[in-house]
Amino acid sequence: MKAPSILVIKLAALGDFALAFGPFAAIRAHHPAARITLLTTPPFAPLARLSPWFDEVWEDGRPAARDLGGLLRLAGRLRAARFDRVYDLQTSGRSSRYRLFVGARAEWSGIARGASHPHANPARDSMHTIDRQREQLEMAGITQFPAPDLGWLDADLTRFGLPERFAVLVPGAAPSRPAKRWPMERFAALAAALPLPSVVIGARGEAPLAAAIRAAQPDAVDLTGRTALTDIAAIARRAVFAVGNDTGPMHLLAACGCPGLTLFGADSDPALCAPRASGGIHLRRIPLSALTIEEVRDAIAAAGFA
Repeated sequence: MKAPSILVIKLAALGDFALAFGPFAAIRAHHPAARITLLTTPPFAPLARLSPWFDEVWEDGRPAARDLGGLLRLAGRLRAARFDRVYDLQTSGRSSRYRLFVGARAEWSGIARGASHPHANPARDSMHTIDRQREQLEMAGITQFPAPDLGWLDADLTRFGLPERFAVLVPGAAPSRPAKRWPMERFAALAAALPLPSVVIGARGEAPLAAAIRAAQPDAVDLTGRTALTDIAAIARRAVFAVGNDTGPMHLLAACGCPGLTLFGADSDPALCAPRASGGIHLRRIPLSALTIEEVRDAIAAAGFA
């Protein structure tokens, strides 16, 4: 008998991808003999290929708006695969339209029109991502949600020469979302007040933020633009705690066991997307610039991180 063919759709972004580790593991546990394909985008394909959840990873899941050829190739690929069931964990307008490419024969879990297993909760958009995806899978017949084993997600960090004990600072966020950034000078002052050195992670363009932190705390380590996702996971396992804005690396750090304090402003709601793993906590101020260093230090102390 032919093994069932399953498609999982998760296109972006890093924080959402990390929050989907649990659903990925639940889908694999529910379909142990199936051939499971993940449809994603290039930044997350290497990580997905390392995981134990997928037999195949496609990274062409989001062709550019004007790339008609790419869209047609994806449509043909989805049609030819003849999937038996689709779990759309992206649940966007784009991913829902992919049902037209997959074909009506496939069972569909998501919000696409005509889905065989719709997430039929009109309040789904007011749910935390973790709760929303769990309920979606429950409505598709998945009832067991084992904790995802992330032992495969690690890396050798010796090339970085990290101190034995350190805190992780994540001072950046998407350039298009400046309101998600706690002021740079606050991160620098926080680093100077910490009783242990800092390791600063982020994109290459966030190097000036790391430079400001190093000016305030000379023994801080600047890893901006130098870490793969597997490196961030390894850093999570070795760090004492993390402090950062609501951005993807904070979710990955939390998923891999790092206690953390995530800072929220007006641009995102912790009720919908705060990291929950590893006993993480959060603070929210609107505007985020109103959040004081003293409040952050008090939260770190109250949580027993340092």
